[in-house]
Amino acid sequence: MSIVMTGGGTGGHLTIIKAVKEELLDEELIYIGSTKGQDRAWFGEDKQFKETYFLPTQGVVNQGFLGKIKSISMLVKATIKARKILKKANAKVVFCVGGFSAAPTSFAAKILGIPLVIHEQNAAIGSLNKLLRSYSTAFISSYEEDSPIKAYPIKKEYFEKTRIRDEVKTIIFLGGSQGAQAINKLALELAPILKEKNIKIIHQAGERNIDEVKKSYEKLDIEAEVFGFTTTLSDYMNQADFAIARSGASTLWELSAMACPTLYIPYPYAAGDHQFYNAKFLVDQDVAWIMRESEIEIDKVVALLDENMQKKSEKLQQLIERDGALQISKLLKNL
Repeated sequence: MSIVMTGGGTGGHLTIIKAVKEELLDEELIYIGSTKGQDRAWFGEDKQFKETYFLPTQGVVNQGFLGKIKSISMLVKATIKARKILKKANAKVVFCVGGFSAAPTSFAAKILGIPLVIHEQNAAIGSLNKLLRSYSTAFISSYEEDSPIKAYPIKKEYFEKTRIRDEVKTIIFLGGSQGAQAINKLALELAPILKEKNIKIIHQAGERNIDEVKKSYEKLDIEAEVFGFTTTLSDYMNQADFAIARSGASTLWELSAMACPTLYIPYPYAAGDHQFYNAKFLVDQDVAWIMRESEIEIDKVVALLDENMQKKSEKLQQLIERDGALQISKLLKNL
């Protein structure tokens, strides 16, 4: 019998599958994703999966009338294919992380009566997960009190490198591998002030923006470690005493696991404004700060550098549970 994992499209979804599958080395795993998005790039050559399937699908939300018709037609065809795959794999459980990639397999699981376990990464529940929630065997969310598992599935390395922050000697700007213009702009405006305060700068500017941002720092005669995509993000985070970042779920929980106090600047066009609500979850517990892009003021950001980082850092260590991926893997095995 197989454990089938489905969902993706973006790194935020796929990171969950990657973390959980690493705790399932003794299980037969199947992955079903989409031909669109990042699914194939992440798992197309992953040898831990016995089989990987990529079905033609696309999102229904934010499509015009004809686009919606096409998306639904693709969904129906992909669901029929997913049903055949689940029967062939003798699936005992389907683990869904959301995104349009997950729809066909999740619907097929319910048609066949296979237990469906859903992981929701964000405080604002995604459209597909909201639709499927009432049909799921278990619905996991780190933001909800009645979730069967509260711990977020984060790779162990982030917990292993956790430390209490105190004085801000290094700051990291995180706009994701694609970069964030608002965070890049803020970093360059802050740079002269940070230089005066002798604070080292680490800056994830995005692959497309690296050269431009590096030149901007050179013009300011300021040293900064600038990068785009990286496989060693935890090492960069480990150096920082304070972060300014987007509040996608993976970034938010990774920084929290490392007990790094953070000012979150949500992506304003995220579906359901989920990045704002992700950050608000931490702000409400007094372990982070949040500013909308439209509300950024340099003086207010600079003032945060004198805040009690140690207090925030200690609170984060107490708040974040370890072993989220292990707990989810045990739940899947038991089903």
